[in-house]
Amino acid sequence: MKGNQNHAPTPMSAESSANLDASSLVNQTATLLLYNDTLNTPVGRAWCHLLTQTARRVPTLDVLQAYSQCFAALAQSGHSWQSYLIAQLLYADNPFTQAAQRQQLNPGLEAAAAHDLAILQHIYCEGDRLGRGIQLETGRSVIPLSALEGSPLPPFPLATALSQAAETPDHWPTLIADIADHHCQHGVGPFARYHAFTWRQGQLTGITTPDPITLDNLTGYSHPRQQLLRNTEALLSGYPALNVLLYGSRGSGKSSLVKALLNEYGDRGLRLIEVPKDELRQLPQIVAQIRQLPQTFILFVDDLSFEEDDDAFKALKVVLEGGVIARPSNVVVYATSNRRHLIREFYDDRPRPKDAGEIHQWDTVQEKLSFSDRFGLTLTFEPADQTAYLDIVRHLAHQAQLDIPAERLERKALQWATRHNGRSGRTARQFVDALTAAHHLQPDLEEADSS
Repeated sequence: MKGNQNHAPTPMSAESSANLDASSLVNQTATLLLYNDTLNTPVGRAWCHLLTQTARRVPTLDVLQAYSQCFAALAQSGHSWQSYLIAQLLYADNPFTQAAQRQQLNPGLEAAAAHDLAILQHIYCEGDRLGRGIQLETGRSVIPLSALEGSPLPPFPLATALSQAAETPDHWPTLIADIADHHCQHGVGPFARYHAFTWRQGQLTGITTPDPITLDNLTGYSHPRQQLLRNTEALLSGYPALNVLLYGSRGSGKSSLVKALLNEYGDRGLRLIEVPKDELRQLPQIVAQIRQLPQTFILFVDDLSFEEDDDAFKALKVVLEGGVIARPSNVVVYATSNRRHLIREFYDDRPRPKDAGEIHQWDTVQEKLSFSDRFGLTLTFEPADQTAYLDIVRHLAHQAQLDIPAERLERKALQWATRHNGRSGRTARQFVDALTAAHHLQPDLEEADSS
């Protein structure tokens, strides 16, 4: 009998190596404590399905189909595997991130988060490695999950820090304090991901492409603009802020000014929720959802007015003045209207003797007249005269980099206003947009008809 001999270990086959990695990843993902929802998305579920199929040694075709489904889900999301995981981390809504935004962390939550971060960092690094294992196992070429031209990382310093630290083993758990600071400053879930929302059918929906207008795009109306900026600064600084009614002629830029505030102050925690008029009865429900959050909110009601028998104004009145529950300090209402008195009035409303008439009808009239007074600040936007209109045109033309003689620009602007909607900021914007297109499409500006 031959004696015992020391043999070199048999190299592990590519197939067994891939299966071993997949089995380990399946076990690790099953032990996530707080960040389970990171993989509870179309991309995450496709990834878990791929892991399961690979670990079970199912037929080659099934593994390749699972990889294809995972790749397609990532492509649909606009992310690579790595950028997807970082985005999920920064927008996570779980007990740890909620406690972090309230500055109420405890050692147990921190330990659980560190445990999950170590697993997620491993998963982050294993995406391409798993793909290479599948390629060796099946003998088929596969495109790495990192090869997708993903969207840029979320615009936070922490995103870059996580990306740079990923290749250092077990480094993500050491960033617990930075992650907690991130959520304290930027919030969690959709309020970290989006700056603008709309309320529809009982829920808030994030707006992925809000209006990009900025304060620099707007000119004129300097006094009401400064008043609105001061009020918004007070809100952001934690001081009492007023509900605001922006009243004035159509096209004067009232709505644009409110939307520009979001692009000016979104990085400081300002959020805007657009509430359609037919959803005003839900205002108390909206306020209940956001009153305890660290962000500040503008409830934006555009083109506000009420019919005689419309009782939606009662819900708005509760939010403006508060009821038994105190008015939240992080919420204001900014409403625009073309009407100074928001509830329509009729001559029949005025008291006069008649059968079945209301005895105290003057009280009804006063209630209608005083509703707009419940806004602490009313800003008036007067119609633009010719000087103001041309100032706006010149401002917009300069931003559009239109190299046109001033005399010709003004002449065309006045012609446009006469033929279209009169002098206003909206008319000026429409004119400059049309002129910009004509300037690029027709070299001869004299022949470019504004209509």
